[in-house]
Amino acid sequence: MKLLETSAKGFQKKLEKLCGQIRSGGGIEKAVADVIDQVESRGDAAVCEYTEKFDGAKLTPAKLRLSDAEIAVASKALPAAQRKALRDSLKCVIDFHKKTKPKSWRAKNPHGATVGEEFYPIQRVGLYVPGGQVPLVSTVVMTVALAKLAGCPEIVVCTPPQADGSVNSALLSALSICGATEVYRVGGIQAIAAMAHGTKKIPAVDKIYGPGNAYVTEAKRQLFGVAGIDLLPGPSEVLVLADKTANPAYIAADLLAQAEHGSGKEKVYFVTTHRKLIDKVKSELAKQAETLSHAKEALDVIATKAIAVVAGSLDEAVEVANYIAPEHLELHVADVEQRSLVKKITTAGAILLGSETPTVLGDFTAGPSHTLPTDRTGRFFGGLQLIDFMRRTSIVKYDSKSASKAWPTVRAFSEMESLDAHGRSLQMRVES
Repeated sequence: MKLLETSAKGFQKKLEKLCGQIRSGGGIEKAVADVIDQVESRGDAAVCEYTEKFDGAKLTPAKLRLSDAEIAVASKALPAAQRKALRDSLKCVIDFHKKTKPKSWRAKNPHGATVGEEFYPIQRVGLYVPGGQVPLVSTVVMTVALAKLAGCPEIVVCTPPQADGSVNSALLSALSICGATEVYRVGGIQAIAAMAHGTKKIPAVDKIYGPGNAYVTEAKRQLFGVAGIDLLPGPSEVLVLADKTANPAYIAADLLAQAEHGSGKEKVYFVTTHRKLIDKVKSELAKQAETLSHAKEALDVIATKAIAVVAGSLDEAVEVANYIAPEHLELHVADVEQRSLVKKITTAGAILLGSETPTVLGDFTAGPSHTLPTDRTGRFFGGLQLIDFMRRTSIVKYDSKSASKAWPTVRAFSEMESLDAHGRSLQMRVES
């Protein structure tokens, strides 16, 4: 774990450099572009080739889509306790997001004209769900549930297959419970390219959602405009901001939890006003990792990518947090400080308050979607929300009286912009 102090000379430049070192960019643009070009030009054949190359699964185009029967069989195989957990998480997510559903409205503007907004679900949405060794079942709940609640008629899901072509039964059960309408055993760049450009077996979608590794994120970046893109959530990251009241065991557990995802590009930040707390957390990290199934992956991330920052005050800690703009930000500070810090921290994807609120609650069940901005994109992105599965149209209706009131303004703008046809289009109505 690298150690920085805000009081040290050149601190900001060192922080910027370290943040840059662990970002998921790099020389992957051409590799991603090549796969996208092949999928666009050769369709399903290219999708199958890359699925064999990257996932080890030999599939024909006819086997890309999972049948309803396959999904049903897998769903029935899931233990009852796990099905119950899925439904509990789904309930929390729906309860949270239904409060955010926008409503169409009408009102009068200063001219007396009717103006307003209409909201519509996006017709065909494509959701990417990471699979492989760490199948993100929770991502199904955090994306598909929102699409269903928004009323999207066609909810398409792509997820990587195992080498034998199968898909994790818990994933399939979640997809069935949450309401996916099409499921394809396709992952990686080829999945994003297929959903954006469309193939014979995978018709194009209108907008693509979901987290992924650096290659998936780059594919989404390159295909923005071909299809809509939600945001660019990459490998998981967490920032724990702590004062002297914090429990080092809790902090270590939460850092390991985000480091264990397995890509090696996870980002782990620990910012504290209490220097001695860092040593206590390091001791806990080593002790707790001994019993983890992904210990090696997690400790590798801690050793090579984690950054500990000693801040001179909570205000300095907040400045560091706002620069990093973390996906998850945990506040392990005294209760009296939490309210003010929430107002000062303006770039985090999600803020988890207090020592009893580990990030895992937001990951699995609290309610807000865990699809959140990473790589400092929290400066301009928020987390996934229901409105992202909808689009709005503005409504305008003038009559002769309100049009007459607007005419002087329209005439002035037409003159300033030398667009006389614009002005005439209203003038002829007013004069008649």
